Amino acid sequence: PNPFNPTTNIEFRLSHAGPATLSVYDVLGRQVAVLVNENLAAGSYRVPFGGSQLASGIYYYRLVAGSFSETKRMLLVK
Repeated sequence: PNPFNPTTNIEFRLSHAGPATLSVYDVLGRQVAVLVNENLAAGSYRVPFGGSQLASGIYYYRLVAGSFSETKRMLLVK
């Protein structure tokens, strides 16, 4: 999703069913959005994220599912 203005889709795939959390953080580590916080079945997902209320800059999204955790960077350009 790089760069995006003002919306993007975050795609991910889960190999096992279970609790999953997808959150967005600013460059200072402050949580600015929680996009997913629920039990999900195994499969592919596409979650929309709108940054219209945020300033331009670098943001990080973090997926936590079971023992798996991944953080990626995205750039909001207005």
